[in-house]
Amino acid sequence: MPYAEVGDVQLFYTDEGTGEVPLLLVHGYTCDSHDWSWQIPHLLAGHRVIAVDQRGHGRSSAPKDGYTTTQLAADLAGLLGQLGVRRVIAFGHSMGGSVVSALAVENPDLVAAVVAVDPAYLLPIELDAAIQPILDALAQSDAVPFVRQLVGGIPAGALAPALRTWQARRIEGMADHVLRQALLSQITGMAQRAHSEPYLRRRTCPVLTFYADPSRAAVEQAVFADPRSRVVTWEGSGHWLHQERPAEFNALVTDWLASLA
Repeated sequence: MPYAEVGDVQLFYTDEGTGEVPLLLVHGYTCDSHDWSWQIPHLLAGHRVIAVDQRGHGRSSAPKDGYTTTQLAADLAGLLGQLGVRRVIAFGHSMGGSVVSALAVENPDLVAAVVAVDPAYLLPIELDAAIQPILDALAQSDAVPFVRQLVGGIPAGALAPALRTWQARRIEGMADHVLRQALLSQITGMAQRAHSEPYLRRRTCPVLTFYADPSRAAVEQAVFADPRSRVVTWEGSGHWLHQERPAEFNALVTDWLASLA
């Protein structure tokens, strides 16, 4: 069965294909590894691909705590250790972008490169003022409808309505403590530029990042440590860029990975 016992969590994952350096695919908040369905068939043509459901998400178990960015990254390191994987290229969307970046910072020998898709870090300083109202509202609200409204307000670009419905319905099946703790960890940590900017400067591997907002792209370029790093900006797109423009995304990622070889 594709489950791994890693500390206090049982992680669901798939592990397919062959390749010297596996690709690790990590989804975002309230999502699961199905979010990479647009990429997995393409990537399997030349790579070993490991796609995982993070703790509290998808088919993985939901321990009572452990939803900080560094703990989620530690879960991934534990999974890779059990699989005997010594080095990966780590993909992360949204919260997953923060998690794989933490994996690269905390385990630099384990991560050869990072691909981040509209990551949940380095958010504009102007958004810091919205943090306390979110904390207050979350404390006074049922988590599921609050998070559904929050996620529903994220720009989705050309994403099909059926996929927006899918996203909303997944939230309905998530545990209250997961929704609360994972969100609180993000908005009081990596989402804030004051926290994430100095931390990301410790990420020494090459990074390919996709954004819809050019101002965020410029901020990330300033923290790159490896000259092979690159930012791609698709103005007018939404948050799920890899699903909105999968063919273009897959081609760019394939070319960039080849350039690292």
